[in-house]
Amino acid sequence: MGLNDTVSAERLHIGFFGMRNAGKSSLVNAVTGQQLSVVSDVKGTTTDPVKKAMELLPLGPVVIIDTPGLDDEGELGELRIQKAKQVLGQTDIAVLVVDSMVGMSSLDEELVREFEARKIPYVVVYNKADLLENTLEESQERTTEYKDLRIGEGYTDIAGKENCTINTENILYVSTVTGEGIYSLKEKLGSFAANTKKEKVLVADLLEVGDLVVLVTPIDESAPKGRLILPQQLVIRDILDKHGIVVTCQDSELRQTLSGLAKKPKMVITDSQVFGRVSKNVPGDIPLTSFSILMARYKGDLETLVQGAAALSDVKDGDKILISEGCTHHRQCNDIGTVKMPNWIQEFTKSEPEFTFTSGGEFPEDLSQYSVIVHCGGCTLNEAEMQNRIRRAVGANVPIVNYGIAIAHLHGILKRSVELFPNVARVLEEE
Repeated sequence: MGLNDTVSAERLHIGFFGMRNAGKSSLVNAVTGQQLSVVSDVKGTTTDPVKKAMELLPLGPVVIIDTPGLDDEGELGELRIQKAKQVLGQTDIAVLVVDSMVGMSSLDEELVREFEARKIPYVVVYNKADLLENTLEESQERTTEYKDLRIGEGYTDIAGKENCTINTENILYVSTVTGEGIYSLKEKLGSFAANTKKEKVLVADLLEVGDLVVLVTPIDESAPKGRLILPQQLVIRDILDKHGIVVTCQDSELRQTLSGLAKKPKMVITDSQVFGRVSKNVPGDIPLTSFSILMARYKGDLETLVQGAAALSDVKDGDKILISEGCTHHRQCNDIGTVKMPNWIQEFTKSEPEFTFTSGGEFPEDLSQYSVIVHCGGCTLNEAEMQNRIRRAVGANVPIVNYGIAIAHLHGILKRSVELFPNVARVLEEE
């Protein structure tokens, strides 16, 4: 998979935030070297978050997000502001764009506090620096006297406004008209990216060179035509990068596949939907897990999600259950989220709970009404957004579990499915 083929969920997400007419869209265009966003002197030109997956040197594959202004007005404006703030949940690196002639607003300050609370690397970019009376170089030098001051202590910025103070290292002055400062901004984003990127693996750390892994990938009415789904692709690539050996079959051929192997596989990884059938055909001395459980470990919080599975045993009539998916695929007649999962839960609990379904970017603001949240593996969400959803559920004191873990629990094989991860297995033993 080349850099240009990197899926959006695996790219760094860079969000551009700020007030209307601060020059966010102009800055996005200047940084990317493309006309990604419409530029106008009319306030509120950007009405919805604009996303673009692209290659941006020196960062590599990224998703650039241009957001509506934080000071948008009216009922529709409030909805746009909510959309802009929702982008925070998927932001790896934040750029706050401030009009140099106006200075930071209270909304800007609030956003900086939000960046810091969420531990999002950020840079405050004073745009339109070409309009300042002093030169761009003098502006840069002016900020050095405020080095290491924190938010709330206040200083008078170049435009003469009292504002919160930001560590000087997080402040840049740029001009999208002259191009000054744009290269420095790219370098700053590149340094953030170097610190943000983590070497992540799905399963390679559990393998040795030459290990054999059997993958069970059922091809049913929900399988995409002519290709494997993303988690399956990622796992195959991860195993090959480790110089492991991959054998792939459908669940109907699993028994035949295992009996025909010259050596015992290191593990079997299955699609969660056939967990029950597969577990009956995999000998107990062969570790078994699922693509969804590996995804929970890869970009979620496996221990928290495993702990959340216990809540499914306590579901009663009338309890509200949120079933949420990150993608927006076409629903099939036997869809896992809207059909299979509710049926499994009802059969397991012998109850009639009330189900709510969301997909794509939809994720309710108020989670407190739910007894449990059952989430997909999140393969189309970036790590920041998946972590944000888990964090919000924990903050609302609502148990959250993902599909693979939920299905393993409902089929009585959760303990076996996490034996590959001793720390997590220990959590189940302690419960």
